[in-house]
Amino acid sequence: MDAPLILALGRAWLHERGDVPLEAVWASGRALGLRWAGRKAAEGWVLLLQPKPELWLLGAGHPAWTRLQAEAPRDSGRAWAPFLTGARLKAVEGDPRERWLGLVFQRRAITGRLETLRLAFQAIPGRAGIRVDGLDVQLSRLGLGSPFPAAPPEPQEDPPPFRRWRERWGADLDRALAGEIPAVLDGEGGLLDRHRAWSEARAEELVLGPARAAIERKRQAEAARLDRLAQALARDRAKHEAVVPLKIRAQRLAGELYRLKGATGEAVLLDGDRIPLPEGRNAEAAVQAWFAAAKKAERGLARVADLEAELARERAAWTKRLGAEGEGLAPEPPSARQPNGMGAAKPKGAPKDKGKGRMGAAEAKRKDGKGVAFRSVMVDGFEVLIGKGDAENDQLTFKVADNTDFWLHVASVPGSHVVIRNPDKLSELPRHVLERAAELAAYHSKARDGGKVEVHLARIADISKPRGFAPGKVILKKWIGIRVYPKP
Repeated sequence: MDAPLILALGRAWLHERGDVPLEAVWASGRALGLRWAGRKAAEGWVLLLQPKPELWLLGAGHPAWTRLQAEAPRDSGRAWAPFLTGARLKAVEGDPRERWLGLVFQRRAITGRLETLRLAFQAIPGRAGIRVDGLDVQLSRLGLGSPFPAAPPEPQEDPPPFRRWRERWGADLDRALAGEIPAVLDGEGGLLDRHRAWSEARAEELVLGPARAAIERKRQAEAARLDRLAQALARDRAKHEAVVPLKIRAQRLAGELYRLKGATGEAVLLDGDRIPLPEGRNAEAAVQAWFAAAKKAERGLARVADLEAELARERAAWTKRLGAEGEGLAPEPPSARQPNGMGAAKPKGAPKDKGKGRMGAAEAKRKDGKGVAFRSVMVDGFEVLIGKGDAENDQLTFKVADNTDFWLHVASVPGSHVVIRNPDKLSELPRHVLERAAELAAYHSKARDGGKVEVHLARIADISKPRGFAPGKVILKKWIGIRVYPKP
């Protein structure tokens, strides 16, 4: 925006509506918004810093105003409002040779004293900035963008924009700079009407257009991601559904296993049906393998159903978020895939879980996996977590536990990883807590039915898992041994 134009626009507002006080103020990283009061259709100034420094006149309900205001921190109004709210524009300072605008405001303080302050706007690309300075009273300095001196600049020569204005307006130059000639801006109506129309066009070009393009790119990328997830779930569902019928085959074969025991190659049922058996397996092994595969497929289908429901919720949340952004609001942080557990915010009106002794459905899907990846028990105020399987052991040890937590596992015997949470970062834990956790580690292992066993105790920071190691297998840098009997 040329220096003569920004000066003319400020003076035009002062001449026509200078008695209108400021009603509200907000400040974001790239703009300062001044909302004027006393009009049926609320409107305000936007002192834009990025991507180009310009002075806009917009309605308070315009999508660009809404978007820029939504970008402002919540406390920006509290920081700026005490100095500007209720102030009236009394003078417009500036030099048509420099892109610097000084807006002089006056406001009545609580004590009744009339205070004067100046809001300075330096509209130089790459060095745009805003600052507030008191003239009659000492005020705290507020500022945005690049800092600049409080004193107005003193240009030494006439820049090209000013020379063009002088050539165009000639003897009417002073009237043009005073905002008395609407033709300084293209359009129809008075200069303020033209300013508002021009501002809306610039807002579309610099704010709304790029925002819509970004939303469209985000929409396409998110739609592609959700489609990939849906395709992966469809493949998993098809794979599991192909295995589930093995359960019926296993049931039929198990019903006649009394006479087909030891059969290989093919089993002939009493009704004449022939069931081919897996190569190298007899009828008993085939029945066990088919039952195990079918059970695993059923668990897989249940998990796929949960993920499909979660994907549907994520699609709905994304659609809602796109609608909000399309209306000019600032982008919201992603809200899909949030934990449903104790750390997540519950929806309004949701019933509270009763009975803390049992785990509710909401707690079954905590972000840290509790209730899914491991069990949890309390030992004298310390939380003890017990893994449920090899993959779950890895998740517990390397995803959930902190480096200062304590880790236990039965020596040389497959079993659950056990973690004692140590939020206070104690160097040592009570002996009876360690022994009780060791008893649980021994009980949740294949040494459950044996006598006294040795349990390794280490810090999480001393545990590593080289690439290629099987699930549940780790390396201990250092540890100590505790001998206990397995106890549930």
